[in-house]
Amino acid sequence: MHTTLTTLFAHQTLTRPEAAAALTQLASGTVSEVQMAAFLTVYRMRAVTVAELAGFRDALLALGTRPDLGTTDLLDLCGTGGDGRQTFNISTTAAFVVAGAGQLVAKHGNYGVSSGVGSSDVLAGLGYHFTTDSEQLRRELAEAGICFLHAPSFQPAMRQVAPVRRALGVRTFFNMLGPLVNPAQPRAQLVGVYSLELLRLYQYLFEEKGQDYALLHALDGYDECSLTGPLKLVTPAGERLLTPADLGLPTYAPTDLTGAATGPEAAALVRRILAGQGTAAQRDVVAANAALALHAADSTRPLRHCVDAAQTALAEGRGLNALDRLLNVSRLQPEAIS
Repeated sequence: MHTTLTTLFAHQTLTRPEAAAALTQLASGTVSEVQMAAFLTVYRMRAVTVAELAGFRDALLALGTRPDLGTTDLLDLCGTGGDGRQTFNISTTAAFVVAGAGQLVAKHGNYGVSSGVGSSDVLAGLGYHFTTDSEQLRRELAEAGICFLHAPSFQPAMRQVAPVRRALGVRTFFNMLGPLVNPAQPRAQLVGVYSLELLRLYQYLFEEKGQDYALLHALDGYDECSLTGPLKLVTPAGERLLTPADLGLPTYAPTDLTGAATGPEAAALVRRILAGQGTAAQRDVVAANAALALHAADSTRPLRHCVDAAQTALAEGRGLNALDRLLNVSRLQPEAIS
């Protein structure tokens, strides 16, 4: 790691193999927290290159555990986090709506690091038991249409670096990596990113991989479809600038999207929204993100049709049903992991 840091401190970038080797070192448990912090801080001072991000992704996928879910015809939807907006857990809530609409979901997530409450905090608050057992995950998909993949359980490097990330308390390149290393390697993904620069990096990596995707960045800074203004949407078909009106939905104020401060509070909010007890803004933002995810899974479906499908699944309680089914299957698991 000393050699790598010397290279980086000399304002040089890493090749893809060098980046992969550096990430492998971080995961080995042999790198001190001081060195980890120095390595992470470099990428707060300058942008990560495509080669570096690709190398980091390659290493995490090689090191991680890959479950056998019986299919890769799956969808993930998540944001990178790190936009500093402290919204409620939009993509997590939308994931259940997508499952309720009939699309199989393999949701990848983690505890909150640069933000207060991550999707793993929410799932734990709901009573879900994290697992790496493929048979258990297949049961969840079969019964609920959704399973949850807790990143530290599948990615040893995430676990090794987590204490340093928490201590730094700022966005790091690990925020960029989360959506790229879903261990189920789903066929389709909706990913919200916190900057246009990162959107371009992601576009290159998703094109290289040849999977279905929809990448979005709200121009006022959100890493999700916030309905607070226009957003840039990039898919294999090209890119568009969308407004809330293009989705047939109103424009809302940022204060309409404020989230909860703790995992249990966030979990209760997710359940309220899925039960039809959220505000109009909460329901519409969840439906918008679920619709974009459905469009990512099947780009032949017009966006307005996807919005209608998401709103119907939410209004009919099918998202809540997917959540309750997931929790019921999860409770049959004899032993939880952290």
